[in-house]
Amino acid sequence: MLKDQDRIFTNLYGYESPSLESAKKLGSWNGTKKFLQMEPDKVTEEVKTSGLRGRGGAGFSAGMKWSFMPKTSPDGRPSYLVINADESEPGACKDRDILRYEPHRLIEGALIAGYAMRARAAYIYVRGEFYAEAMALQAAVDEAYAAGLIGRNACGSGYDYDIYVHRGAGAYICGEETALLNSLEGRKGMPRLKPPCFPAAMGVWGCPTTVNNVETIAVVPEIMRRGASWFSSIGRPNNAGTKIFSISGHVNKPCNVEEAMSIPLKELLEKHAGGVRGGWDNLLAVIPGGASVPMIPKSICDTVLMDFDALRDVQSGLGTASVIVMDKSTDLIKAITKLSKFYMHESCGQCTPCREGTGWLYRIMCRMVEGNAEIEEIDELWDLTKQIEGHTICALGDAAAWPIQGLIRHFRDEIESRIKEYKKSQAKKIGKAA
Repeated sequence: MLKDQDRIFTNLYGYESPSLESAKKLGSWNGTKKFLQMEPDKVTEEVKTSGLRGRGGAGFSAGMKWSFMPKTSPDGRPSYLVINADESEPGACKDRDILRYEPHRLIEGALIAGYAMRARAAYIYVRGEFYAEAMALQAAVDEAYAAGLIGRNACGSGYDYDIYVHRGAGAYICGEETALLNSLEGRKGMPRLKPPCFPAAMGVWGCPTTVNNVETIAVVPEIMRRGASWFSSIGRPNNAGTKIFSISGHVNKPCNVEEAMSIPLKELLEKHAGGVRGGWDNLLAVIPGGASVPMIPKSICDTVLMDFDALRDVQSGLGTASVIVMDKSTDLIKAITKLSKFYMHESCGQCTPCREGTGWLYRIMCRMVEGNAEIEEIDELWDLTKQIEGHTICALGDAAAWPIQGLIRHFRDEIESRIKEYKKSQAKKIGKAA
């Protein structure tokens, strides 16, 4: 359980103004100049030592990612930080609240992170639908410029650093970092091949670039203020720090809440979301990390911890920590079919397995909802997900495959029962017709 004094996002619910004055009262911009006078590599090392892992889904070490950036530029190319605020995973709603209520934490984090990787500027790529959030963020950026906190001689440190807010058009695929870079350049949002297009070597406009999630960057100032050992003391080893969990679905009080990593799922739901609707025994399944990770049944939910490693061990994932709760009233087959339709719609079409495979998945799932299928087709559906998974440029193919794999892995008997019921109903119709 997270202690109140360890919370980073102290205005997550918007009880205070998002203004610079309010942000300073809550601790932002305290000692920032001192961090900008450290050796950049020491800032990176502090973040690496803290154990901070990317909060956008992949869970890669943030400090390690920063260390891939070049320390010098023999050819004169500048370096950039790009912040991914294209939050479009079904179930995810944490980053938009940071933009709306705690924008100065993100701006200060962008400044410190940019300094650590010797960047010239940061671009914050905001999902197109987030109009109010983009306006709140831009207002905070304007305040920071007016106060001399960013821009020329940022915080009086001698470091020049600009921050730009860029609004996307609302494509899910632009949440993938290289597709985001293409969109930022004015191109179609389609992922790039890695290699050769690793962003740290050749990112936006062909320059070294690091792409980080909003929450990842927003926690950096507090890590620097309180120290890496403080952050790493929260949670389990290799799963350190605090995390914002977005809880939705069949709970009594859907919410965003900051908690310690590795909190048991049951405790998270009962303490902060008022428990499962109808009681814990009414729980059927949970998607623990946003729509792209496999669901887990109640038997696993009883004891599982909410962190990267624990959820990986049960063949799911923490992802964006967007917890979607489904009680026994849920038609799981229909729910996963809706997700299949989403991924079919959002595929950019660049990779054949994804372009063709997501459509196949959706059409088969539509028949599975009705039960108009053969038992053998369940294995064929599984094989199809395996043909898509790991065979695309980006992870959208995996995201389309994993929810279906979770359904088959844990609820195959429900699919089989639906098929058998359909066959019985058809047989009765034929009998009556005869």
